[in-house]
Amino acid sequence: MKKLLKLFAIVLTVLVLAAAGLIGWLTVTEFRPGEREFIENSVSGEGRAAGEEITLLSWNIGYGGLGAKADFVLDGGSGDGRPESEEEFLSYFGGVKAALLENPADVYLLQEVDGGSGSRRSYRYDEETEIAEALGAHAWARARNYVCPFVPFPWPPIGKVDSGILTLSELEVSGESERVSLPCPFSWPLRVANLKRCLLVTRIPLEGGAELVVVNLHLEAYDGGEGKAAQTAMLIDLLEQEYAAGNYVAAGGDFNQTFPGSLEDWPVADPTLWTPGILDGADLPEGWSFAYDASVPTCRLLSGPYDAESTQHYVIDGFILSPNLECVSVETLDLGFESSDHNPVKLVITPKEVN
Repeated sequence: MKKLLKLFAIVLTVLVLAAAGLIGWLTVTEFRPGEREFIENSVSGEGRAAGEEITLLSWNIGYGGLGAKADFVLDGGSGDGRPESEEEFLSYFGGVKAALLENPADVYLLQEVDGGSGSRRSYRYDEETEIAEALGAHAWARARNYVCPFVPFPWPPIGKVDSGILTLSELEVSGESERVSLPCPFSWPLRVANLKRCLLVTRIPLEGGAELVVVNLHLEAYDGGEGKAAQTAMLIDLLEQEYAAGNYVAAGGDFNQTFPGSLEDWPVADPTLWTPGILDGADLPEGWSFAYDASVPTCRLLSGPYDAESTQHYVIDGFILSPNLECVSVETLDLGFESSDHNPVKLVITPKEVN
């Protein structure tokens, strides 16, 4: 018995030291972006001047790993978020690129795009470069929001991650985009291997000297709600500042919050599973508007492989528009969640005449 207790103590000590060592390493290597950072836009070919109508397409592509067969433990499933094989990943990621090509836009706002030094979950493919090349984009920039040398959760661990939000434009843009850090609701040690959410601000010159300010976003998902609230408040504050400066402003992406009225069409079936926050139109400044399409869900829960009849659906992807922008049309493209756990949202806007 004494030998067993001694062996148990040795094993426990080794595990504690290993865990402490891992947390220490992750703390030292933690991704610590500044409050505001400028990102030089990569440029290829010639861009077009903005026309009367401008088309934007927002899509959380789920890093090419969250297609129809996927599930994820934090959504109530059992999966680790990585496709079972590289072939499965390539099928999903190929579907993402094909869908983008089939639905052209002037500006693309993409979320959960892996790249840079590579991510284990996406088999270390440089998704940023492959998407930019596939679209033949004029300009693009990626703001990193999930960078960690080893994410120890779940099992098997997610491992190395280098991910972010990507804005691509066929239109002429200013030389730099801006990464604006959002409040992080997590404290140490959870913070060290967690996302550092941000906004990606891209500027498109319009006639008369004004700019169309396009804000790409992916707000907090797995928090208690305080993170989403703080990030949404900061987002709206930034949008108001740009509008007060005389610009036209469109913010789009994955809000991880349902749009007003959408729960009536897509009610929550099981509140014990992950549920998004709720956007309130009353929180918008006077004259501002949401642009979304609730006739088709924009997101599905990863509680199991996709089943159109039983899987939980939400409408959490869309746009916020400044008072000087008119929404010509907005449509959720029904791709059946084949390649991602989100559907793209396509928006057509036009600047209103200023008296």
